Amino acid sequence: MGMLSSLFDRLLGLPEATTPDLEIARDLRVPMPDGVVLHADRYRPRGSEPLPVVLIRTPYGRHKLDARGTARVLARRGMQVVVQDARGTFGSGGRFSAFHQEKEDGLATAVWLREQPWCDGRLAMAGASYLGFTQWAVGPYLDPPLEAMCLGVTASEFRTTFYPGGVFALHNLLTWAALIGTQEEAPLGGLLPSPRRERRVRRAMAHVPIGRSDVAAIGKQVPFLREAAAHAAAGDAFWTDVDHSAAAVKMTTPTSMVTGWWDLLLPAQLRDHAALREAGRRSRILIGPWGHDLGAMRALLSEEVSWLSAHLLGDTAQLQRSPVRLYLQRAGRWLDFEQWPPPQSAPTPLHLLPYGRLGWSAPGEGAPDVFTYDPARPTRSVGGPLLDMRESKQRDNRAIEARPDVLVYTGAPLPRDLDLIGPVSATVYVRTDTGHGDVFVRLCDVDPAGVSRNVTDGILRLPAGSEGVVKAEVELHPTGYRFLRGHRLRVQVAGGAFPRFARNHGTGEPVGEAVRTRPTRFEIFHDAGRPSSLTLPVFGGR
Repeated sequence: MGMLSSLFDRLLGLPEATTPDLEIARDLRVPMPDGVVLHADRYRPRGSEPLPVVLIRTPYGRHKLDARGTARVLARRGMQVVVQDARGTFGSGGRFSAFHQEKEDGLATAVWLREQPWCDGRLAMAGASYLGFTQWAVGPYLDPPLEAMCLGVTASEFRTTFYPGGVFALHNLLTWAALIGTQEEAPLGGLLPSPRRERRVRRAMAHVPIGRSDVAAIGKQVPFLREAAAHAAAGDAFWTDVDHSAAAVKMTTPTSMVTGWWDLLLPAQLRDHAALREAGRRSRILIGPWGHDLGAMRALLSEEVSWLSAHLLGDTAQLQRSPVRLYLQRAGRWLDFEQWPPPQSAPTPLHLLPYGRLGWSAPGEGAPDVFTYDPARPTRSVGGPLLDMRESKQRDNRAIEARPDVLVYTGAPLPRDLDLIGPVSATVYVRTDTGHGDVFVRLCDVDPAGVSRNVTDGILRLPAGSEGVVKAEVELHPTGYRFLRGHRLRVQVAGGAFPRFARNHGTGEPVGEAVRTRPTRFEIFHDAGRPSSLTLPVFGGR
């Protein structure tokens, strides 16, 4: 194991281990106030003296390679790590109720840990994705507070990621529901590829109603999927108790964050970081060319070693990094900033123009562009921030752009490199004939060979029953990207992006129960009185 661990460390570029001799205590029983018992494993350097504890809470199994690997890496550097299975998973008692149980169980676990003779009273937390959410469910409420938090590809609230722009994120939600619903019966917890299951899940994305697509995907009900479909309306109180964003800014715990330009939780995580910094809290963030993938996990593990070593072991050598470090895509460069978004980025409008053109100057007169969105034959999507790593990130968009239900606007070849670093948004003046509709906007990079690759995008559900021309304000994912000289910017406008997002059925029925479909005719305006445009974060001027 020692040689394997050393090889693992070298592959990840980690500093040399200081305490390779470990002891592991299996199946610790952690009682909850309601009598339920949660199970955990403890890793630590061999010895008897009390140490601080790094708590990792997971619904994916404490025996999994990622959880065990993280615990070993940290323990071999002098830390004590407790990995706990969440309620209702992998032998822990009770019923798994995604997101809704983590505050009470996490706080009770923290109290129990501090009572143990092998804990010196200091606690920190670490982990990515759902494991990061379990940190947010504890950190703002624990007294005394956590010593540190290491947050990878996660956020203090997930609702805006479940329903970006008010639209059900079908691909990601059904993919995760299928994983959660099968992980305890699948070989290696579902980590091995299963082409048959994956094809079935993909077919289930077309199932109606969405609220029962879990059975089509895996042959049984998944409570999380049904809850997400039933509580999609804006302001639904079902999600109030699992939104920790307001409490987060009052927290004093220093936080380190890792995310990627292609991660589905990027916008929410950047909001968390910016809010903490504005409140005067200690927070730093690393944004790389990753998605919700192994690249981000590798970066997070390195960050956990440095951040936790600083706050638990007094090794402060790595604390001098800037609060924001990001990778500029297509430039191959890392950049450091004091804040997000960088003050050097200027919000600059890029206008949709007649005849499928893009320009930096405001439009004059022009007739609207028209297309029809038919939910029975929905506009497809490729790439983007998806959980499925085989389909995510940048893809060739030419087949999508050839569809009659996609409007395409293309700029002139760039005379010099153009860097975008910061938030991206779109203002689209739109009218529909049904009073229903979604507006999907995507920015693409077209190379000299004509290949169009997605850079960032966003979607917005129009208010039901909208009449007349609506000013649709669409939030796209933030980006850090260089458009190279000779490339062209391209903007797509469509009425959907399936199966990444659920179809708008055009009937106003609730998303979880909609079955009937009705085509919707769209008009997109781009004249002087209704100037549809993107607002781009141009770094250092055009």
